[in-house]
Amino acid sequence: MFAPGRRCLVVVGAQWGDEGKGKIVDILSESATVVMRYQGGANAGHTVVCGDEQFILHLIPSGILHPATRCVIGNGVVLNPETLLSEMAELRQRGIESDGRLFLSDRAQLVLPYHLLLDHATERSKKIGTTGRGIGPAYEEKVGRRGIRVGDLRNADRVANLIRANVERANQQLRLMDVEERADFDQHMQLLERVTPALLPLVTDTGWLIHEAIEAGENVLLEGAQGALLDVDHGTYPFVTASNTTAGGASVGAGIGPTAIDVVLGVVKAYTTRVGNGPLPTEAPSDIGDRLREYGGEYGATTGRPRRCGWFDSVVVRYAARINGLTNLAITKLDVLDAFDEISICVAYRTGGETTDTVPAEMGVLESVEPVYETHAGWRCSTADARVLSDLPKEARAYLDRMTELVGAPASYVSVGSRRDQVIEVC
Repeated sequence: MFAPGRRCLVVVGAQWGDEGKGKIVDILSESATVVMRYQGGANAGHTVVCGDEQFILHLIPSGILHPATRCVIGNGVVLNPETLLSEMAELRQRGIESDGRLFLSDRAQLVLPYHLLLDHATERSKKIGTTGRGIGPAYEEKVGRRGIRVGDLRNADRVANLIRANVERANQQLRLMDVEERADFDQHMQLLERVTPALLPLVTDTGWLIHEAIEAGENVLLEGAQGALLDVDHGTYPFVTASNTTAGGASVGAGIGPTAIDVVLGVVKAYTTRVGNGPLPTEAPSDIGDRLREYGGEYGATTGRPRRCGWFDSVVVRYAARINGLTNLAITKLDVLDAFDEISICVAYRTGGETTDTVPAEMGVLESVEPVYETHAGWRCSTADARVLSDLPKEARAYLDRMTELVGAPASYVSVGSRRDQVIEVC
């Protein structure tokens, strides 16, 4: 994917998250000098399998598993400091050192215990299906201009004033929601006193770091979290995350201009999944959905929740291709379909007696659409050992061709298993 004139690459999810971005970023990181996470928080769970080991990364970019790669947490991320330090410690125990390779934006917002209290309390009433990691309240506070940024940790008096005001405000909200739990000012200050010495050495102007790397002709990889249909503006609102998960968010969350981005790689599963509430037009009946979940191990890396499963929805991915400006696709989990006699693809929606090939903004309409399916022959054999396209059965190649035709973007990678080496590089 990296080539002359293609030095800055963005990886985005083109469905509802959980598409397998971690594995694709890990593969691309071998050729990248810098990998940056540009939005989201510890609600993400990027899974990478290296040999017999599995790593689940929530905040640290997947490129950390490559010893020569610098990893950056950008200004668009909301950062739980305890989660970050715990993740660093776990990697160290497993022989992965981040010292001197991990950098943290001084503009990133902190996620603190009172955010988690508010998240749980809000979820009980709204039932959006959040992970409960405090992400929404942290972004809400950021937009409300009350947030605490990593760089604020340099000024203890400022932090104390912000914490006092925010804890009081959080407790007022909890009281109004009839929640008995309360945030404690002293506990928050003790937490920050404990984590600040470990965080500040990581802090830098990460936007400048990325700019300099691009200017020097280095390969820069920007890693998103969640998926396009969870974008706060363009997703299935209100059943979305609190940030811009699309490629436009990469520019803002990394601190670079959009003209610096050369390639936008959309990661999609060969079928469709979703965690939490909200519309899922191609959600399959239990006999098919349960098989997809079982074969694909479809349980959330962060929460362990079972994912809802269904057939590939080309309407959704074509929409994602448009709003992200996808230049290429990485198709994952093709091997999960190995055991099916027939495989369906949604090519359009039927609603109100009419057929449409775009995603409606109104959730009431999207919840009521009837998917229009094409049926394709399955291949009924393992694809796990395929390393070039010609290794795949003709039915699998025909299925991939139809996917890319409907989406309108070429496939650059096809993943046929969880391991690092189980991938077909197409171009």
